[in-house]
Amino acid sequence: EGQFIMGAIFSGALGLAFYPQESVLLFPLMIFFGVIGGVFWASIPAILRTYFNTNEILVSLMLVYVAEQVLAAASIGFLRNPEGAGFPGSRNLSQYPSAANLEIFSGSGIHWGVATAFVSVIFFYILLYKHKFGFQVSLSGMSPKAARLSGVNPRFLVILCLALSGGLAGLAGMFELTGPAGQITIDFNVGYGFTAIIVAFLGRLNPIGILFSGILMALTYVGGELTQFMLNLPAAAIQVFQGMLLFFLLSMDLLVNYKIKLARF
Repeated sequence: EGQFIMGAIFSGALGLAFYPQESVLLFPLMIFFGVIGGVFWASIPAILRTYFNTNEILVSLMLVYVAEQVLAAASIGFLRNPEGAGFPGSRNLSQYPSAANLEIFSGSGIHWGVATAFVSVIFFYILLYKHKFGFQVSLSGMSPKAARLSGVNPRFLVILCLALSGGLAGLAGMFELTGPAGQITIDFNVGYGFTAIIVAFLGRLNPIGILFSGILMALTYVGGELTQFMLNLPAAAIQVFQGMLLFFLLSMDLLVNYKIKLARF
């Protein structure tokens, strides 16, 4: 979640710095800066994990709150729209041609972020399952000592894997900012980072599975908006349903991995 936010801030800051100049290089540069923002934020728990043995999950969660404060500061401070009559929020990047994440096919809702997601799935599937890098990652996860004996550096792999995931999260933030969201605001953070945790578990940590679970979770967002409108259900109902999906999945894992026996007293 924090990496998602920082990717948006880094790329948004670059785009707003060049406003209103037009250049075909601006959007690719914003993509690069979005990745850098995510990598930068992911490198903090990565370094703390490898050199100080801290829990990367807890550190990442705590950094979300820091990123939200940076987002608030950007919205009301250094990225605020000077023509916005004092209201928080940046200029609308979707109205800035050089920085806008336009639809690939008009009226389809499919922008460059969707295309990048499909390319990333194919790339990381090959990397993890058809390349020796995937074996090295699995080996380091199962036995760091065995990995070191085989010439693999587990510390480097931890940093690299977190950097790759952070880069993808930052890239997602950049595409969200320049597309559907349009501008940096205090409420830009809508919880996609936390939803990604559920997506990863539903997809069994497999890139192909994550693609389909991501589509499923996207349908819950779309369906949730319709239920709010038609049935007057609260917005929290979407999160409840997503949490139930994860809970039932973990419950099934328990039943698959363990056999329940009734003890005799």
